[in-house]
Amino acid sequence: MQKISQQSKLIILLELLFVSTRLGLTSFGGPVAHLGYFHEEYVRKRQWIDEKSYVDLVALCQFLPGPASSQVGIGIGVMRAGIVGGIVSFIGFTLPSVLALMGFALLLHGANIDNFSWLHGLKIVAVVVVAHAIIGMAKNLAPDIKRKAIALLALVAALLVQSTFTQVVIILIASLLGYLLYKDDAETNGPNGVHFISKKVGYVCLSLFFSLLVVLPILSNVTAFKWITMVDSFYRAGALVFGGGHVVLPLLENEFVHTGLIDEATFLAGYGVTQAVPGPLFTFAAYIGTIIGGWQGGVLATVAIFLPAFLLILGTLPFWNQLRSNSKIKGAFMGINAAVVGILIAAFYHPIWTSAILQPIDFALAAILFSLLVFCKLSPWVIVLTGAVGGWAISFM
Repeated sequence: MQKISQQSKLIILLELLFVSTRLGLTSFGGPVAHLGYFHEEYVRKRQWIDEKSYVDLVALCQFLPGPASSQVGIGIGVMRAGIVGGIVSFIGFTLPSVLALMGFALLLHGANIDNFSWLHGLKIVAVVVVAHAIIGMAKNLAPDIKRKAIALLALVAALLVQSTFTQVVIILIASLLGYLLYKDDAETNGPNGVHFISKKVGYVCLSLFFSLLVVLPILSNVTAFKWITMVDSFYRAGALVFGGGHVVLPLLENEFVHTGLIDEATFLAGYGVTQAVPGPLFTFAAYIGTIIGGWQGGVLATVAIFLPAFLLILGTLPFWNQLRSNSKIKGAFMGINAAVVGILIAAFYHPIWTSAILQPIDFALAAILFSLLVFCKLSPWVIVLTGAVGGWAISFM
């Protein structure tokens, strides 16, 4: 009987790997689109999770920092086959884009990027994609005057005080403002929580999450070892991203461009290519890690940036009912979400706009690409390909 049980579990894991890999190969369009693909595959087609549990899981993952769509995928894997199922689901959904971006980074590694005129087009693609993200995020995350004011304060602070800890301080202040402004009127209604992890496992995962957030910077400063410093930077980026994958851009830019580990042109070219591949935007870390430390750096960066997502989803599932019914906590997160809009606008200006829009023809190409993306609803890979061709054509003008 035990043997049959083990065989059944293996079959479930293999099926989970197959389905999640197929989603990883075909899920274009960012986290909102990913959630739509997940709903179609996991809820409607396979009925691995019911509608109520799916909505509740999505609410939890949007409440937490980190890549929401990846956390939903991990959560569904956990519900299907335990913690191993969560790992398998994550590997399937993430590996295709990780391999593609690591391959692109290896192609560029050691090359003189200034000789590739088409890469300038990819930097213009980054302008278009982030502008589109800002418009949608501002509408959803800063709809009223109080949250608009928080976003404005975050924007000004991020532009005028540029340091490694600026974003962290902004997030902390925004959470305090959100707590004070919205503690009495944040919505608390919603479906009940889901429970697939014991509270003991939850405590261990949350303790590990916060411990690494404290210990890794200390180890990085004490040892000055390149790989520990890299893990620290990617882990903090993965732990402090609120509001969607695009917000990882300013955090990683602070960690790696400002410190000279990667130049702006290479950084933005990789971000542009990230829009062309399916799967989560957090796989941009695989590109940066590969540029800095080869394929080993790419693997390490991927693990480090997604580890907080794992620990948070496993750590909070048992306590979701209590968290979401606390209006004060929800108010703090409303403030944080407004602040990330300002942080992203600051990153949109520098380095994205200042390094990509250098002449009128650059702005013209950006306007064309924006129209194709927003009004014509073309796929992201089409926008990236068009941008690369446009960048190459501009070099002859």
